[in-house]
Amino acid sequence: MTSRALVLGGGAVVGIAWEVGVLAGLAAKGVDLRDADLVVGTSGGSLVGAQLAGGMGVEDMYGRQIAPPVGEPIPKVSPFGVFRLVWQLSRAKDTKDFGARMGRIALAARTGSEEERRSQIARWLGDVPDWPRTRLVITAIDAESGEPVDFDGGSGVDLVSAVSASTAAPGVRPPTTIGGRRYIDGGLRSAANVDLATGYDRVVVIAPMTRGGGRVMKGVTEQIAGLGRRSRVTLVEPDPKTWRSIIGRSVGNLLEPARRAPAALAGRERGVELAAEVAAVWND
Repeated sequence: MTSRALVLGGGAVVGIAWEVGVLAGLAAKGVDLRDADLVVGTSGGSLVGAQLAGGMGVEDMYGRQIAPPVGEPIPKVSPFGVFRLVWQLSRAKDTKDFGARMGRIALAARTGSEEERRSQIARWLGDVPDWPRTRLVITAIDAESGEPVDFDGGSGVDLVSAVSASTAAPGVRPPTTIGGRRYIDGGLRSAANVDLATGYDRVVVIAPMTRGGGRVMKGVTEQIAGLGRRSRVTLVEPDPKTWRSIIGRSVGNLLEPARRAPAALAGRERGVELAAEVAAVWND
């Protein structure tokens, strides 16, 4: 039997909207990715994956993204945030060391409360069951040890906590406490953690951000190459020119709700554009 995996990468508020737009564009052309045997969600992709695997309709998801944002706060981003991340990448010995370095930054930062963040995630998940029947794997990092952690329905962790942890960008969102440990953004291991789909016959990767970070963090295309010949894989990523026009010159713009609708629209166009390519991998 052919096995299928859907991998959804990180990209903050704007990346979430773009991914949902892609799913909507694909669905409009008859390409339905909801029959995946595995959904891997990293950072913003964990929210999209939880909604999709949990049975939320793609058009409903899309409608939420193009609706005008009302009263949604924009977290403050330090102008040194990107520099600090690149600096720690250059100094880290390996992925675990990098995770621990970013964990120290996250634990020391002043952000909103965990309770506020969990409530926000719970609202976004709506009626999604605690863990869906479709196997859903959500990535995170232990903030103290730097170890990568994968949450799924058998982990004993509730879905809201798992998504909160995976989206806990250091210095932007609060680390999530689970079982006495603190967890941060799964995107600190990889932008999409494609390697978790190893062994699956058909793999579709939807990733608004694909770059790696030197010897510490593998890029998406490098991880795809590591899946081997058994897997037929296609990568859906933004058109670079369109992506730059949406986010502008500042990475902090990825967190602006006002950019959500343009990103969703661009994602839908991209999904329509690449539907035949995705269908050739997913359906054959």
